[in-house]
Parts: sequence; structure tokens; C-alpha cells
Amino acid sequence: MTWKQVFTSTIGQKFVMGLTGLFLISFLVVHVGLNATIWADDNGRMFNDAAEWMGGTVVTRILEVGLFIGIFLHIIQGYMLTAYNNSRRGTGYRVNKGYGSKWYSRTMGLLGTLILLFLIMHIWHFWWPSRITHDLPIDAYKDGRHNLYARMISVFQEPVVVILYVLACISLAYHLAHGFKASFRTFGVSNSRYYSLIKACGYAFAIIVPLAFAMMPVSMYLGWIK
Repeated sequence: MTWKQVFTSTIGQKFVMGLTGLFLISFLVVHVGLNATIWADDNGRMFNDAAEWMGGTVVTRILEVGLFIGIFLHIIQGYMLTAYNNSRRGTGYRVNKGYGSKWYSRTMGLLGTLILLFLIMHIWHFWWPSRITHDLPIDAYKDGRHNLYARMISVFQEPVVVILYVLACISLAYHLAHGFKASFRTFGVSNSRYYSLIKACGYAFAIIVPLAFAMMPVSMYLGWIK
């Protein structure tokens, strides 16, 4: 298979989708773990330490570039597969016969679009002022350090923003409910015993991670953490 076929053939596109999907899943594990430090009840010190480390090392900045490339490839290949499936079946993204077909597996393109819109909003709220404009409060506990925690508190005082974040997390949950197991199936994990285990882990992941993300803006809006 040539490099062109990797990005244009159906098999190649599924391979790229599976590979980037697993990469993005691993990113979510790191991201939710670091963000969970907001519940340390220390006025954001641990969270700002983690944010400073993530933005201040060469390795993490290189991984950040890789993350954007992975997101871009996942989006483009996803839309190409959705268009292909629509042209062939007229019903959108669906799983292979024999595994069942849930509504969210047939609407992965729509769910992905909602997540993309959320991602743009998320970048605008946090990544852009942190990496580009540096328009953030200064941390009172460490001279010269940006206080991204204070930025989160400020952003999540708007009820509309909180609602949009929660809706995005719901979309992410359904997207992961199909995408987690589909990524492994792409690489040949089809044994019924292993597949059942992966599917169970996928459903657990699709509930726990988006729920944790959703509780972050809710907790800040309701004043559970300050």
C-alpha cells in the first residue's frame, strides 16, 4: 500500500482513523488526569504546576504538535469515511455487520462535528490565551507564572458556556462508546472473548472520562471548588 492509498483508500482511512483514535484516547487519559488536580482544594497550585510543566518542556511541546496533527487527520479521515458510507449506503457511518448497529455508531460524523465545534471553543478559551496571546492572570503563588486555574474559574462562571461544555462531553461519551472498540477492531481484535472485554472497557471509559470532564465546569460554576 502506497502512502497515497493510506490516506485515500477505505482500508487506509480506517487504519489512520484507528491509529489516531487510539492516540487521542491516550491523550484523554493524560488530560483528564492533569485536569482532575483542580479538585486538590489548594487554590489551583497543583493544577498550575501541571499546566506549567505541560507547556514548558520540549517533549510536551513536540507532543502538542503531534496532537494537533492527530486531531486533523482524525477529522479529515472521519469525514472522508462518512462521505464514502453515505454514498454507498445512504445511512452514514455504521459498524460492520455482525457487531450490531447503535444510533451513535451511525452518526459518528455528526457527533464528531459537535466535538470539533467544542474543540474550537476550548482552544479559544484556554490554549490560545495560554500559548499565543499570554493573556492570563498572574499566579500569586509563583512570580511571573500564568494562572490558568483562575482563567478556568472565570470562564466557567458563564452558565451558557457550562451547558455547552456538558453537551460536548455527552457527545464525546457517545463518540467514544463506538470509537473505542472500533479502533481496536481496526487492528484485528475480533476474538469474541477479547472483543467483549474491550467493549466493556470502552463503555466504562466512555462514561468515566466524559463525566469527569463535565463535572469540572459544573463544580466551578456551582462553587464546589474555588
